[in-house]
Amino acid sequence: MGYRPIKAQKSTGVLQGSISLQRLLARAAATDHLQQLLNQYLQPAAREHCLLADYQAGTLTLIVTNGHWATRLRYQQKRLLEQLQSLAEFREVTRIQFKVRPPVQQDKPELRSVAISAQSGQTIQDSAEAIHDPALREALERLAKHAKKP
Repeated sequence: MGYRPIKAQKSTGVLQGSISLQRLLARAAATDHLQQLLNQYLQPAAREHCLLADYQAGTLTLIVTNGHWATRLRYQQKRLLEQLQSLAEFREVTRIQFKVRPPVQQDKPELRSVAISAQSGQTIQDSAEAIHDPALREALERLAKHAKKP
């Protein structure tokens, strides 16, 4: 029993042929539209910390980046609910639920680099030569190597 790959198709053909993908795209477009409407009523600082996750059975679920923003939005919940209910898309909303989900950190933190002047490097190297403890001496020599070359 061998593996037979599916023949490559154009993306438009795949999207038109798959009803489930069409539904998924339609739901994504609807969610994006609702997010834009929500952003109109959020404070500018809160917009980047709040995403619309779901809207079902009268409950609007919002994902918030941290507890600080969740608390701030909970204080504004009544006002926000009244404003959203004035829109046709959110007329059925009876409650807002906040869930905290910290963003996934994709960027690695910057590595710290040590910048030491040539004079400081020479002083550290001289100190290392006077040390009898091998571990400390080795650490100082590694540190001295970071000195700028004259």
